[in-house]
Amino acid sequence: MEWKKAMQFLTLSRRKERVEAPGDELVEAEVQRARVLYAQGYMRQLWHRADGPGACALWEVEDEARLWELLKSLPFFQAGMVEVSVIPLQPWAGFGPEKIC
Repeated sequence: MEWKKAMQFLTLSRRKERVEAPGDELVEAEVQRARVLYAQGYMRQLWHRADGPGACALWEVEDEARLWELLKSLPFFQAGMVEVSVIPLQPWAGFGPEKIC
């Protein structure tokens, strides 16, 4: 297996205003798609938001374009129910080697 350089992203999604809660069938489709993305190693962690309807997810993908492809495959996104913010992440410099003077 070839190692690919991956970037990490944090996504924050929130249900759009004036959009009703999804039905059971759509919720199940969203859950199943999230399970596939997790099993494929793209979605690393997933949380419900405590401040309202939505989710936060940690992703590991090749680039932001690929992330948007994956986001667009989620049923809630396809239904136009959610707003999504994407935050690219980079390693904290404090874990790197110390500078030598």
